[in-house]
Amino acid sequence: MVLFADLHLHSKHSRAVSQSMDLEHLLQGAEKKGLGLLGTGDFTHPLWFAELERKLEPAENENAGVYQLKDFSSPVRFVLQTEVSTIYSDKGKVKKIHHLLFAPSLDIVKQLNDVLAKRGNLLADGRPTFGNTTCAELVELCKQLNPQIEVVPAHAWTPWFSVFGSNSGFDSIEEAYGDQSTHVRAFETGMSSSPAMNWRVSALDKYAQLSNSDSHSPYPYRIGRECNAFDFDLQSLSYSALFRAINSKDPRRFLFTVEVDPNYGKYHYDGHRNCKFSCPPEESRRLQNRCPVCKRPLTIGVLNRVEQLADRSPGFVPKGAIPFKTLLPLQELVAAVYPSTLLSKKVVQETEKLVSAFQAELEVLLSIPFDDLTKVTNAKLARVILLNREGQLHVKPGFDGEYGILQLKGSETTASTQKPRDEKQKGLEEFS
Repeated sequence: MVLFADLHLHSKHSRAVSQSMDLEHLLQGAEKKGLGLLGTGDFTHPLWFAELERKLEPAENENAGVYQLKDFSSPVRFVLQTEVSTIYSDKGKVKKIHHLLFAPSLDIVKQLNDVLAKRGNLLADGRPTFGNTTCAELVELCKQLNPQIEVVPAHAWTPWFSVFGSNSGFDSIEEAYGDQSTHVRAFETGMSSSPAMNWRVSALDKYAQLSNSDSHSPYPYRIGRECNAFDFDLQSLSYSALFRAINSKDPRRFLFTVEVDPNYGKYHYDGHRNCKFSCPPEESRRLQNRCPVCKRPLTIGVLNRVEQLADRSPGFVPKGAIPFKTLLPLQELVAAVYPSTLLSKKVVQETEKLVSAFQAELEVLLSIPFDDLTKVTNAKLARVILLNREGQLHVKPGFDGEYGILQLKGSETTASTQKPRDEKQKGLEEFS
Protein backbone atom coordinates (compact mmCIF):
# COMPACT_ATOMS: atom_id res chain seq x y z
CA MET A 1 0.00 0.00 0.00
CA VAL A 2 1.41 3.41 -0.97
CA LEU A 3 1.04 5.87 1.88
CA PHE A 4 1.66 9.52 0.98
CA ALA A 5 2.94 11.57 3.92
CA ASP A 6 3.31 15.33 4.35
CA LEU A 7 5.33 15.71 7.54
CA HIS A 8 5.76 19.49 7.78
CA LEU A 9 2.68 21.63 8.36
CA HIS A 10 1.66 24.56 10.50
CA SER A 11 -1.41 25.35 12.56
CA LYS A 12 -3.56 28.46 12.81
CA HIS A 13 -1.31 29.56 15.69
CA SER A 14 1.69 30.29 13.43
CA ARG A 15 2.33 33.66 11.79
CA ALA A 16 0.98 34.22 8.27
CA VAL A 17 -1.07 31.01 8.39
CA SER A 18 -4.71 30.51 7.43
CA GLN A 19 -7.17 30.30 10.29
CA SER A 20 -8.50 27.22 8.49
CA MET A 21 -5.41 25.31 9.59
CA ASP A 22 -7.22 23.19 12.15
CA LEU A 23 -7.37 19.42 12.37
CA GLU A 24 -10.75 19.13 10.66
CA HIS A 25 -9.70 21.17 7.61
CA LEU A 26 -6.35 19.36 7.47
CA LEU A 27 -8.22 16.07 7.34
CA GLN A 28 -10.42 17.31 4.48
CA GLY A 29 -7.45 18.64 2.54
CA ALA A 30 -5.50 15.43 3.01
CA GLU A 31 -8.38 13.30 1.73
CA LYS A 32 -8.75 15.46 -1.40
CA LYS A 33 -5.02 15.39 -2.02
CA GLY A 34 -4.65 11.66 -1.40
CA LEU A 35 -2.45 11.91 1.68
CA GLY A 36 -2.60 9.24 4.36
CA LEU A 37 -0.25 10.70 6.97
CA LEU A 38 0.21 14.27 8.20
CA GLY A 39 2.45 16.07 10.64
CA THR A 40 0.37 17.90 13.22
CA GLY A 41 2.45 21.07 13.09
CA ASP A 42 3.15 23.38 16.01
CA PHE A 43 2.94 20.96 18.94
CA THR A 44 4.99 23.40 21.02
CA HIS A 45 2.18 25.98 21.05
CA PRO A 46 0.16 25.60 24.28
CA LEU A 47 -3.23 26.24 22.68
CA TRP A 48 -2.57 23.93 19.75
CA PHE A 49 -1.15 21.22 22.01
CA ALA A 50 -4.32 21.40 24.12
CA GLU A 51 -6.33 20.91 20.93
CA LEU A 52 -4.18 17.95 19.93
CA GLU A 53 -4.72 16.36 23.34
CA ARG A 54 -8.44 16.95 23.13
CA LYS A 55 -9.08 15.87 19.54
CA LEU A 56 -6.53 13.13 18.78
CA GLU A 57 -6.51 9.54 19.93
CA PRO A 58 -4.17 6.62 19.25
CA ALA A 59 -4.97 4.90 15.97
CA GLU A 60 -4.75 1.14 15.30
CA ASN A 61 -2.07 0.41 17.90
CA GLU A 62 -2.23 2.12 21.29
CA ASN A 63 1.52 2.75 21.65
CA ALA A 64 2.50 3.16 18.00
CA GLY A 65 2.85 6.93 18.08
CA VAL A 66 0.31 7.36 15.26
CA TYR A 67 -2.92 9.26 15.90
CA GLN A 68 -6.35 9.75 14.36
CA LEU A 69 -8.98 12.45 14.74
CA LYS A 70 -11.68 11.43 17.18
CA ASP A 71 -15.20 10.89 15.85
CA PHE A 72 -14.08 10.93 12.21
CA SER A 73 -14.16 7.87 9.98
CA SER A 74 -11.08 8.59 7.90
CA PRO A 75 -7.91 6.70 6.92
CA VAL A 76 -5.81 9.83 7.48
CA ARG A 77 -3.36 9.55 10.37
CA PHE A 78 -1.15 12.04 12.22
CA VAL A 79 2.34 12.07 13.73
CA LEU A 80 3.37 14.70 16.25
CA GLN A 81 5.51 17.40 14.59
CA THR A 82 6.58 20.99 15.05
CA GLU A 83 9.08 23.47 13.63
CA VAL A 84 11.35 25.57 15.84
CA SER A 85 13.91 28.28 15.20
CA THR A 86 17.30 28.67 16.87
CA ILE A 87 19.24 31.93 16.71
CA TYR A 88 22.77 32.35 17.99
CA SER A 89 26.16 33.81 17.15
CA ASP A 90 28.86 31.55 15.71
CA LYS A 91 32.33 32.90 14.89
CA GLY A 92 30.99 36.44 14.76
CA LYS A 93 28.06 35.59 12.46
CA VAL A 94 24.41 35.27 13.41
CA LYS A 95 23.01 31.83 12.60
CA LYS A 96 19.25 31.44 12.19
CA ILE A 97 18.23 27.83 11.62
CA HIS A 98 14.83 26.15 11.44
CA HIS A 99 14.42 22.55 12.58
CA LEU A 100 11.62 19.98 12.43
CA LEU A 101 10.98 18.04 15.63
CA PHE A 102 9.04 14.78 15.76
CA ALA A 103 7.93 12.97 18.91
CA PRO A 104 6.43 9.50 19.52
CA SER A 105 3.67 10.41 22.00
CA LEU A 106 1.66 13.25 23.50
CA ASP A 107 3.20 12.50 26.90
CA ILE A 108 6.70 12.98 25.51
CA VAL A 109 5.62 16.18 23.73
CA LYS A 110 4.34 17.51 27.03
CA GLN A 111 7.70 16.82 28.67
CA LEU A 112 9.57 18.35 25.72
CA ASN A 113 7.44 21.48 25.83
CA ASP A 114 8.29 21.90 29.51
CA VAL A 115 11.99 21.80 28.60
CA LEU A 116 11.66 24.11 25.58
CA ALA A 117 9.58 26.64 27.53
CA LYS A 118 12.75 27.49 29.45
CA ARG A 119 14.40 28.49 26.15
CA GLY A 120 11.72 30.76 24.71
CA ASN A 121 8.10 31.90 24.71
CA LEU A 122 6.07 29.01 23.31
CA LEU A 123 2.87 31.05 23.29
CA ALA A 124 4.28 33.76 21.01
CA ASP A 125 4.13 31.74 17.80
CA GLY A 126 3.48 28.23 16.50
CA ARG A 127 7.09 28.21 15.35
CA PRO A 128 8.88 29.33 18.53
CA THR A 129 12.28 31.00 18.53
CA PHE A 130 15.02 30.00 20.97
CA GLY A 131 17.72 32.63 21.32
CA ASN A 132 21.25 31.70 22.32
CA THR A 133 20.54 28.04 21.57
CA THR A 134 22.84 26.26 19.14
CA CYS A 135 21.78 23.50 16.78
CA ALA A 136 23.80 21.03 18.84
CA GLU A 137 22.19 22.13 22.10
CA LEU A 138 18.73 21.65 20.62
CA VAL A 139 19.51 18.11 19.51
CA GLU A 140 21.16 17.26 22.82
CA LEU A 141 18.25 18.38 24.97
CA CYS A 142 15.79 16.50 22.72
CA LYS A 143 17.79 13.28 22.75
CA GLN A 144 18.44 13.47 26.49
CA LEU A 145 14.72 13.71 27.07
CA ASN A 146 13.88 10.83 24.74
CA PRO A 147 16.10 9.14 22.14
CA GLN A 148 13.09 8.66 19.83
CA ILE A 149 12.66 12.40 19.27
CA GLU A 150 13.84 13.18 15.75
CA VAL A 151 15.46 16.45 14.67
CA VAL A 152 15.50 17.25 10.95
CA PRO A 153 16.90 20.45 9.37
CA ALA A 154 13.96 22.23 7.74
CA HIS A 155 13.94 23.55 4.12
CA ALA A 156 17.70 23.10 4.18
CA TRP A 157 18.73 25.51 1.42
CA THR A 158 16.51 28.59 1.63
CA PRO A 159 18.50 31.82 2.11
CA TRP A 160 17.09 32.65 5.53
CA PHE A 161 16.60 30.30 8.47
CA SER A 162 18.14 27.11 7.08
CA VAL A 163 21.16 24.94 7.69
CA PHE A 164 22.76 25.71 4.28
CA GLY A 165 21.16 29.12 3.71
CA SER A 166 23.24 31.75 1.95
CA ASN A 167 22.49 34.39 4.59
CA SER A 168 22.96 32.55 7.86
CA GLY A 169 23.74 28.90 7.24
CA PHE A 170 26.68 26.51 7.36
CA ASP A 171 28.59 24.52 4.76
CA SER A 172 27.81 21.11 6.28
CA ILE A 173 25.48 19.43 8.73
CA GLU A 174 28.53 18.44 10.78
CA GLU A 175 29.56 22.08 11.08
CA ALA A 176 26.05 23.10 12.13
CA TYR A 177 25.28 20.34 14.62
CA GLY A 178 28.78 19.59 15.91
CA ASP A 179 29.11 16.57 18.15
CA GLN A 180 25.35 15.98 17.90
CA SER A 181 25.38 15.62 14.10
CA THR A 182 25.37 11.81 14.37
CA HIS A 183 21.79 12.12 15.62
CA VAL A 184 20.71 13.98 12.46
CA ARG A 185 19.79 11.35 9.90
CA ALA A 186 17.68 13.29 7.37
CA PHE A 187 17.10 16.78 6.02
CA GLU A 188 14.22 18.49 4.25
CA THR A 189 14.90 19.49 0.65
CA GLY A 190 12.57 22.51 0.53
CA MET A 191 10.66 23.55 -2.57
CA SER A 192 13.58 25.35 -4.24
CA SER A 193 15.82 22.27 -4.35
CA SER A 194 15.37 18.72 -5.56
CA PRO A 195 17.09 15.41 -4.77
CA ALA A 196 18.94 15.69 -8.09
CA MET A 197 20.45 18.98 -6.95
CA ASN A 198 21.36 17.54 -3.54
CA TRP A 199 22.98 14.48 -5.14
CA ARG A 200 25.67 16.83 -6.46
CA VAL A 201 26.94 17.26 -2.87
CA SER A 202 28.64 14.01 -1.85
CA ALA A 203 28.65 14.94 1.85
CA LEU A 204 24.85 14.58 1.82
CA ASP A 205 24.80 10.98 0.58
CA LYS A 206 24.45 9.54 4.07
CA TYR A 207 21.33 11.57 4.85
CA ALA A 208 17.77 10.77 3.85
CA GLN A 209 15.96 13.50 1.94
CA LEU A 210 12.43 14.36 3.07
CA SER A 211 10.03 16.44 1.00
CA ASN A 212 7.14 18.25 2.66
CA SER A 213 4.86 21.15 1.89
CA ASP A 214 5.53 23.46 4.86
CA SER A 215 1.95 24.45 4.11
CA HIS A 216 0.22 27.45 5.63
CA SER A 217 -3.23 26.44 4.36
CA PRO A 218 -5.10 23.11 4.13
CA TYR A 219 -6.06 23.26 0.46
CA PRO A 220 -4.75 20.70 -2.07
CA TYR A 221 -2.79 23.28 -4.07
CA ARG A 222 -0.66 23.79 -0.95
CA ILE A 223 -0.87 20.74 1.34
CA GLY A 224 1.04 17.77 -0.08
CA ARG A 225 2.52 19.77 -2.95
CA GLU A 226 5.69 18.03 -1.76
CA CYS A 227 5.39 14.75 0.11
CA ASN A 228 6.88 11.31 0.70
CA ALA A 229 5.65 7.90 -0.48
CA PHE A 230 5.98 4.92 1.86
CA ASP A 231 4.90 1.30 1.75
CA PHE A 232 2.82 0.97 4.91
CA ASP A 233 -0.68 -0.16 5.66
CA LEU A 234 -2.42 1.18 8.74
CA GLN A 235 -1.69 -1.94 10.77
CA SER A 236 2.07 -1.85 10.11
CA LEU A 237 2.43 1.92 10.42
CA SER A 238 4.11 3.18 13.58
CA TYR A 239 6.29 6.11 14.55
CA SER A 240 9.33 3.89 15.05
CA ALA A 241 8.80 1.99 11.78
CA LEU A 242 8.36 5.25 9.87
CA PHE A 243 11.61 6.77 11.08
CA ARG A 244 13.46 3.49 10.77
CA ALA A 245 12.50 3.51 7.08
CA ILE A 246 13.49 7.16 6.68
CA ASN A 247 16.78 7.06 8.55
CA SER A 248 17.97 3.85 6.91
CA LYS A 249 16.69 4.91 3.47
CA ASP A 250 15.01 1.53 3.21
CA PRO A 251 13.80 1.23 -0.42
CA ARG A 252 11.28 -1.43 0.56
CA ARG A 253 9.48 1.07 2.79
CA PHE A 254 10.61 4.52 1.57
CA LEU A 255 9.51 4.38 -2.07
CA PHE A 256 9.99 7.89 -3.46
CA THR A 257 9.41 11.58 -2.82
CA VAL A 258 7.13 13.95 -4.69
CA GLU A 259 8.79 17.25 -5.57
CA VAL A 260 7.64 20.38 -7.31
CA ASP A 261 9.95 21.58 -10.07
CA PRO A 262 12.58 23.44 -7.99
CA ASN A 263 12.11 26.42 -10.33
CA TYR A 264 8.65 26.74 -8.76
CA GLY A 265 10.17 27.39 -5.33
CA LYS A 266 10.39 30.94 -4.02
CA TYR A 267 14.20 31.01 -3.76
CA HIS A 268 15.55 29.02 -6.71
CA TYR A 269 17.28 31.86 -8.62
CA ASP A 270 19.18 34.84 -7.27
CA GLY A 271 17.41 38.17 -7.44
CA HIS A 272 15.60 41.13 -5.95
CA ARG A 273 11.83 41.00 -5.72
CA ASN A 274 11.38 44.76 -5.32
CA CYS A 275 13.52 45.38 -8.41
CA LYS A 276 11.79 42.59 -10.38
CA PHE A 277 15.23 41.24 -11.25
CA SER A 278 16.39 37.62 -11.19
CA CYS A 279 19.23 35.66 -12.72
CA PRO A 280 21.06 32.31 -12.64
CA PRO A 281 24.30 31.88 -10.65
CA GLU A 282 26.62 32.56 -13.59
CA GLU A 283 25.00 35.96 -14.14
CA SER A 284 25.24 36.74 -10.42
CA ARG A 285 28.97 36.06 -10.53
CA ARG A 286 29.34 38.39 -13.50
CA LEU A 287 27.46 41.05 -11.53
CA GLN A 288 29.56 40.36 -8.42
CA ASN A 289 26.33 39.46 -6.63
CA ARG A 290 25.01 43.02 -6.98
CA CYS A 291 21.58 43.95 -8.28
CA PRO A 292 21.98 45.95 -11.52
CA VAL A 293 18.88 47.99 -10.64
CA CYS A 294 19.51 49.14 -7.04
CA LYS A 295 23.19 48.10 -6.71
CA ARG A 296 22.54 46.35 -3.38
CA PRO A 297 23.55 42.71 -2.74
CA LEU A 298 21.32 40.14 -4.42
CA THR A 299 19.44 37.55 -2.42
CA ILE A 300 21.46 34.46 -3.28
CA GLY A 301 19.14 31.59 -4.13
CA VAL A 302 19.25 27.85 -3.69
CA LEU A 303 20.68 26.92 -7.10
CA ASN A 304 23.66 29.20 -6.52
CA ARG A 305 24.20 27.87 -3.02
CA VAL A 306 24.09 24.24 -4.19
CA GLU A 307 26.66 25.01 -6.87
CA GLN A 308 28.94 26.56 -4.23
CA LEU A 309 28.98 23.28 -2.27
CA ALA A 310 28.69 20.80 -5.15
CA ASP A 311 31.57 18.43 -5.86
CA ARG A 312 29.76 16.47 -8.59
CA SER A 313 28.41 17.28 -12.02
CA PRO A 314 24.65 17.53 -12.67
CA GLY A 315 23.09 14.14 -13.36
CA PHE A 316 25.03 12.11 -10.81
CA VAL A 317 22.86 9.61 -8.89
CA PRO A 318 24.36 8.08 -5.71
CA LYS A 319 24.00 4.38 -5.04
CA GLY A 320 20.95 3.64 -2.92
CA ALA A 321 19.34 7.03 -3.48
CA ILE A 322 15.59 7.20 -2.94
CA PRO A 323 14.00 8.17 -6.28
CA PHE A 324 11.66 11.11 -6.80
CA LYS A 325 8.84 12.31 -9.03
CA THR A 326 8.39 15.91 -10.18
CA LEU A 327 4.84 17.30 -10.06
CA LEU A 328 3.12 20.66 -9.87
CA PRO A 329 -0.24 20.86 -8.05
CA LEU A 330 -3.29 20.16 -10.21
CA GLN A 331 -4.81 23.59 -9.62
CA GLU A 332 -1.67 25.22 -11.05
CA LEU A 333 -2.10 23.18 -14.24
CA VAL A 334 -5.77 24.10 -14.58
CA ALA A 335 -5.02 27.78 -13.99
CA ALA A 336 -2.33 27.70 -16.68
CA VAL A 337 -4.53 25.98 -19.28
CA TYR A 338 -7.50 28.33 -19.08
CA PRO A 339 -5.66 30.71 -18.05
CA SER A 340 -6.83 32.27 -14.82
CA THR A 341 -5.97 32.68 -11.17
CA LEU A 342 -5.75 29.77 -8.76
CA LEU A 343 -9.04 30.63 -7.08
CA SER A 344 -11.13 31.66 -10.08
CA LYS A 345 -14.52 29.93 -10.27
CA LYS A 346 -13.65 28.06 -13.47
CA VAL A 347 -10.30 26.78 -12.13
CA VAL A 348 -11.79 25.61 -8.84
CA GLN A 349 -14.71 23.87 -10.59
CA GLU A 350 -12.50 22.07 -13.11
CA THR A 351 -10.08 20.94 -10.40
CA GLU A 352 -12.91 19.69 -8.18
CA LYS A 353 -14.45 17.82 -11.12
CA LEU A 354 -11.23 15.86 -11.71
CA VAL A 355 -10.62 15.15 -8.03
CA SER A 356 -14.21 13.97 -7.55
CA ALA A 357 -14.02 11.69 -10.58
CA PHE A 358 -10.79 9.98 -9.52
CA GLN A 359 -10.99 10.21 -5.70
CA ALA A 360 -7.77 12.15 -5.02
CA GLU A 361 -5.49 14.72 -6.66
CA LEU A 362 -2.35 12.57 -6.42
CA GLU A 363 -4.20 9.82 -8.26
CA VAL A 364 -4.98 12.28 -11.08
CA LEU A 365 -1.42 13.57 -11.21
CA LEU A 366 0.34 10.19 -11.04
CA SER A 367 -1.83 7.43 -12.39
CA ILE A 368 -4.95 8.15 -14.46
CA PRO A 369 -4.48 7.34 -18.19
CA PHE A 370 -4.99 10.00 -20.85
CA ASP A 371 -8.14 8.40 -22.26
CA ASP A 372 -9.77 8.31 -18.83
CA LEU A 373 -8.82 11.92 -18.18
CA THR A 374 -10.45 13.05 -21.43
CA LYS A 375 -13.74 11.51 -20.32
CA VAL A 376 -13.82 14.13 -17.55
CA THR A 377 -11.89 17.11 -18.93
CA ASN A 378 -10.64 18.52 -22.22
CA ALA A 379 -7.71 17.01 -24.13
CA LYS A 380 -5.48 20.06 -23.63
CA LEU A 381 -5.61 19.81 -19.85
CA ALA A 382 -5.19 16.03 -20.07
CA ARG A 383 -2.02 16.51 -22.13
CA VAL A 384 -0.67 19.04 -19.62
CA ILE A 385 -1.33 16.55 -16.79
CA LEU A 386 0.74 13.96 -18.66
CA LEU A 387 3.54 16.46 -19.37
CA ASN A 388 3.53 17.32 -15.68
CA ARG A 389 3.76 13.61 -14.84
CA GLU A 390 6.78 13.32 -17.14
CA GLY A 391 8.48 16.43 -15.70
CA GLN A 392 8.33 18.21 -19.06
CA LEU A 393 6.65 21.49 -18.13
CA HIS A 394 8.56 24.76 -18.13
CA VAL A 395 8.59 26.94 -15.02
CA LYS A 396 10.08 30.41 -14.96
CA PRO A 397 12.31 30.29 -11.84
CA GLY A 398 11.17 31.83 -8.58
CA PHE A 399 13.44 34.19 -6.63
CA ASP A 400 13.62 36.29 -3.47
CA GLY A 401 10.25 35.19 -2.09
CA GLU A 402 8.38 34.97 -5.41
CA TYR A 403 6.98 31.66 -6.63
CA GLY A 404 8.06 30.41 -10.03
CA ILE A 405 5.55 30.74 -12.88
CA LEU A 406 4.33 27.84 -14.99
CA GLN A 407 4.55 28.74 -18.68
CA LEU A 408 2.68 26.91 -21.43
CA LYS A 409 3.81 27.45 -25.04
CA GLY A 410 5.66 30.61 -24.05
CA SER A 411 2.59 32.20 -22.47
CA GLU A 412 2.87 33.13 -18.83
CA THR A 413 0.16 32.48 -16.29
CA THR A 414 0.10 34.57 -13.13
CA ALA A 415 -1.67 31.88 -11.12
CA SER A 416 1.32 31.21 -8.88
CA THR A 417 1.72 34.84 -7.92
CA GLN A 418 -1.88 35.38 -6.87
CA LYS A 419 -2.10 34.85 -3.11
CA PRO A 420 -5.49 33.55 -1.91
CA ARG A 421 -6.84 35.97 0.64
CA ASP A 422 -7.49 33.32 3.26
CA GLU A 423 -3.82 32.26 3.30
CA LYS A 424 -2.70 35.69 4.50
CA GLN A 425 0.69 35.18 2.91
CA LYS A 426 2.68 38.39 3.19
CA GLY A 427 5.85 37.45 1.34
CA LEU A 428 7.85 37.03 4.54
CA GLU A 429 11.31 35.93 3.56
CA GLU A 430 11.54 33.20 6.17
CA PHE A 431 8.83 31.05 4.63
CA SER A 432 9.82 28.50 2.02
